[in-house]
Amino acid sequence: MPEAVRRGAEPAGRGTDSARQGRRLPPALRKTVTVVHVVASVALIGEVWALVVLNVTASLTDDIGLAHAAYRLLGTLVFTGGIPLSVIALISGIVLALTSRWGLVRHYWVLGKLVLLVATVLAGMFLFDPEGMAAAAEGAAAVGGGRRWEQVGVVAAQLAMLLAAAVLSVFKPLGRIRPGRA
Repeated sequence: MPEAVRRGAEPAGRGTDSARQGRRLPPALRKTVTVVHVVASVALIGEVWALVVLNVTASLTDDIGLAHAAYRLLGTLVFTGGIPLSVIALISGIVLALTSRWGLVRHYWVLGKLVLLVATVLAGMFLFDPEGMAAAAEGAAAVGGGRRWEQVGVVAAQLAMLLAAAVLSVFKPLGRIRPGRA
């Protein structure tokens, strides 16, 4: 029996597998990071759902005080929930991808989840304006109907992207990006 086989060395041509093994997390740590990722991702979906509900409430009411309070609460939710949860989900997802057989750009579903989360964050950064909406409502002036519904559309799109990412996590469609490569 060859020496390499007796010592449990990798067969020829499988060097990438053994190299990848060095980047794997210990099982307990991997499970911990997975729990953090799932909890942050699910909490983020709940936070965005709350943004949708508050935005629709503010858009439909004729009560300027209620609209102002709802828009103010939106900002609080974004800064105390949305931003930290997005960062935690992004970092933990990248750590899991880089330390597992799935890889970050090895399978379509993993790359899709990354793109959807980054798109969700960018939509929140550049399109969602709860402070502006609250300021407009505070002045006792009616916020323009188009602007109100634009804000509802932004958070609804964020919710749809996060739900799509959850579906990708469960069904893992489309296979590998580059078949036959490690």
